[in-house]
Amino acid sequence: MKTKQGFRLRQVCGENVIVGEGIENIDFSKIISMNESAAYLWQKVGNTEFTTADLARLLCDEYEVDEATALRDAETVANQWKEAGIAED
Repeated sequence: MKTKQGFRLRQVCGENVIVGEGIENIDFSKIISMNESAAYLWQKVGNTEFTTADLARLLCDEYEVDEATALRDAETVANQWKEAGIAED
């Protein structure tokens, strides 16, 4: 999996949001907001290839969470990113 080009994480009024840059990524019908841990993952994976296991490992390294919980959360985040159109396989 990889994050799509042209999307950046920004702080807007204290909130983490994904902003599309470039005409092809502008869709004003939705705003993609991220909580602290999702924003952390987005920053860490950048434009590199990653798996849900990679995301889970990052969560375990940063937060006090067991591996099974981290993997469930990583799968949820990855699916949300794909559904939102900001990541692809």
